[in-house]
Amino acid sequence: MSRGQIIAVAIMVGLNALDGFDVLSISFASPGIATEWGIDRVALGAVLSMELIGMAVGSVVLGGVADRIGRRRTILGCLVVMALGMAMVTQTASVTVLSIWRVLTGLGIGGMLASINAVTAEFASTRRRTLAMGIMVIGYPLGAVIGGLISAELLVLFDWRAIFWFGALLTAIFIPLVWIFVPESVHYTLVHRNPDTLARINALLARFGHGAVSVLPPVREEEEKASIADILRPGLMATTLLVTFAYFAHIVSFYFILKWTPKIVVDLGFPPPEAASVLVWANMGGVLGGAIFGFAVQRLPLKGATVTMLFGASIMVALFGAAGANTLVGLSALAFASGLFTNSAVSGLYTLFARVFPTHVRATGTGFAIGIGRGGAALSPILAGALFEWGLSLALVATTIALGSLTAAFALLALRFQPRD
Repeated sequence: MSRGQIIAVAIMVGLNALDGFDVLSISFASPGIATEWGIDRVALGAVLSMELIGMAVGSVVLGGVADRIGRRRTILGCLVVMALGMAMVTQTASVTVLSIWRVLTGLGIGGMLASINAVTAEFASTRRRTLAMGIMVIGYPLGAVIGGLISAELLVLFDWRAIFWFGALLTAIFIPLVWIFVPESVHYTLVHRNPDTLARINALLARFGHGAVSVLPPVREEEEKASIADILRPGLMATTLLVTFAYFAHIVSFYFILKWTPKIVVDLGFPPPEAASVLVWANMGGVLGGAIFGFAVQRLPLKGATVTMLFGASIMVALFGAAGANTLVGLSALAFASGLFTNSAVSGLYTLFARVFPTHVRATGTGFAIGIGRGGAALSPILAGALFEWGLSLALVATTIALGSLTAAFALLALRFQPRD
């Protein structure tokens, strides 16, 4: 991989880190919002889900857009929407208006996620693609860790609105970075041909330090007749449904840890800054797990390793609630282990998305899986909030939610994995 390719992938890691901070910003701010506005757990659960609903719609709709108009244009548009949404949250004075702006932010995040997954796969070399995908995925918890540390300091100095101002500024900084360093990929350009495609391909190859080509490969029949319906046609439909269901089910467990940890820790008697630190530990586990997983699957079977992580995730999420830890150290350790397994499984699923869908529908398929799957993310905090309100203990709520990762493991066991370039 040339320096230009590495820079492009590094920016995708940064964008995923931005996603991690943007999504979790509402979690860091939730104790302050609940206190200032006097809202109960059910209402708070709904607020926590708003950007996730937007992400689900954005991933499905804008994933297809990215395959039609380009990954670069889609990412740039999504960054503008995200920056606006984060900034406007600071001006809200009601749950309804806050929810509207979180949905808008989620739309941008969803479209960006579908695009960065495809860009990472297409800018990485065949040899390093699995590693690049694994590293890209750890950007999410890395962004949450750094964002959590900064949020903890901001909560000491200011109120919860400062978190969103910081997120808006950070989002805006990435717009010129993408504009300058991330062109459309060779893969995308080959699928969307016009009379000057050969010249454009050679310009891209030269930019990234590779030799020119004299002719283009023939257009594949499926690329010539490509449509969004391809992911639900025979040959891809079973794959699409299985990876989508697996992602949906696992994300229910994954987002329980990410969305409810600060509130759970505050309810156990710890102050909000310490609650934010426990969530940081969960994301540090996610960074370590994603990094180890990315290197390990260069030698291990991708599907088998992902299934193993899903089984581990179901055990650790259940233990987080059932172990009865009542010290900050104990809670942090359980959160760390939960983050390690849950994010390793996410890394495996994202890598599977990039490998099971062909280029002409890679962003579409990824967007569909992430979009429908993020319905599980939206469901998770609402479901947990309802279970708490029904009087279930933390142990029972966590064990119930952990079943998501368990069912995801069985869904992947049924998948016939056929890697694609």
